[in-house]
Amino acid sequence: MEFFKRWFMGPYRFYVITTTVMFAWMFLLDSNDLGVQIRLSRELYHLKSEKKYYSEQLKELAKEKRMIMGNSALLEKYAREKYLMKRPKEDIYIIVDDQNNGIE
Repeated sequence: MEFFKRWFMGPYRFYVITTTVMFAWMFLLDSNDLGVQIRLSRELYHLKSEKKYYSEQLKELAKEKRMIMGNSALLEKYAREKYLMKRPKEDIYIIVDDQNNGIE
């Protein structure tokens, strides 16, 4: 109790009250309060993980592109498997399993 009286009723009460109000404003009432900062931090982490995933996907696609563009037989195979392209007057049958996933 002595501590409380000395700080809040003593000569430093203006500074203590002002500092307390300022911190309450910064952490609870401001538009960039603590909750918003935590949410933005989580969103940033999520976006960084997405960026890493898409960077890996781009590297994989670039590798496939380099492999396919030099060989016309591989290009045709890739187009048939990935995009279900066909020649004129040719039928394509897709076989699926019980979960409706295509069987390769």
